[in-house]
Amino acid sequence: MERVKTAIVGASGYTGMELLRLLLVHPQVELVAATSRQEAGKPIHAVFPRFRGAQAASLAFIEPDPDTIAATGAKVAFLALPHGVAAEIARALLARGLKVIDLSADFRLRDAAVYEEFYGHAHPAPDLLSEAVYGLPEVRPEAIANARLIASPGCYPTSILLPLLPLLREKLIDPATIVANSMSGVSGAGRKADLSLLFVECNESVRAYGLPKHRHLSEIEQELSIAADEPVVITFIPHLIPVNAGIHTTTTAKLAEGVDPEAVGRALEKAYSAAAFVRLLGRGGCPDTKNVTRTNFIDIGWQFDARTGRILLLSAEDNLGKGAGAQAVQSFNRIFGLPEIAGLQNF
Repeated sequence: MERVKTAIVGASGYTGMELLRLLLVHPQVELVAATSRQEAGKPIHAVFPRFRGAQAASLAFIEPDPDTIAATGAKVAFLALPHGVAAEIARALLARGLKVIDLSADFRLRDAAVYEEFYGHAHPAPDLLSEAVYGLPEVRPEAIANARLIASPGCYPTSILLPLLPLLREKLIDPATIVANSMSGVSGAGRKADLSLLFVECNESVRAYGLPKHRHLSEIEQELSIAADEPVVITFIPHLIPVNAGIHTTTTAKLAEGVDPEAVGRALEKAYSAAAFVRLLGRGGCPDTKNVTRTNFIDIGWQFDARTGRILLLSAEDNLGKGAGAQAVQSFNRIFGLPEIAGLQNF
C-alpha cells in the first residue's frame, strides 16, 4: 500500500515532537514536510537527536508556507500550532486540497461567539466551524473518516469526556452536579520559556490554575451538552503537577434518582468494550499515569460513594499522547482507511 505523504506544521514544540515520534515510524506515513520558523533549515535530527537514524530524520525543517507545503505532495497536514494561528494556515491548506488535522482549539467549538468568550478574540475562520469534526475517535468514527477538517480534542477534555459521555447519553447522572478535578504534567503548557514553568518553580509543588473558567471548559461543556441533549455547565479545576507528562482526572456527579450504580459499569462497557485504546478497569479500578504515558491509551475506573450518592469516575492518559498527538494519529488512521492501531501499538 502506498504510504500517505504527510506534513507536520509546528513540529518543534512538545506536541510536534510527539507527532514526529509517532509519524517517523508509522508504517503507512511518508513524512514530506516539517515546519518551524525557529528551526527552519536544520534537519530534524539536529533539533531532536533522539530521532537520529529514523528514515526521514534528515528532512530539514521549513517555513510554514502553504504553497511550499503543498508542493511536497502532502495529502494531509497535522497542525501543532497555537490557537488563533492555526486557522489561517488550515484554510490555506484546505484550499490547496490537503486534509487538515488541527490540534489547536481553533475548530473545536461550533459557536464563534463561545470561542470569542473563552479565547478573547474573534474567531479567525467562523465559516469553517460547521464543517470541522470534533475528533474523538471513539465517539465520531464515521464522521472522522469522511472529514477533511478534524478538530482534535484537548487533553483535559478527552480525560473528562470519555468517562462522562456514556453516562449522560443514558441519563444515569444529574448533569448539574458534575465536578471535574484534573492534574496535568508540565508539558501541557507547551515548549516555551516561562518563569512559572521552570523546574524550581514546579518541582515539589502542586497548584491549581485557570480558575474559574479554564479555556477547555468551552469544548467540554459543548460535548457534554450534546450527549445530555440539554445545556450542561460544570465545575472544572485543573492542577499543575511536577511530572513531565500525564493527566489524571477525577470526576464526580450525583447518580440520577432510582439508578442502580452498576448501570455505570454497564454503560462504559457498552460504549468502549470494543475500543482499541480505552481500557476499562471496572468498579474500584484506580488508573495510574505511569501506565499510560507515551501511549494512546486512556484507562478508566469508577466507584460509587453510597454515603453521598455520588459516582466517582477516574481516568488517566498522556496529555501529549491520547490528549494530543497520538489521538490525532488515531484520527489520521480513520481518514485513510488504515487499521485504527496502525503506528500506535506501543505500551
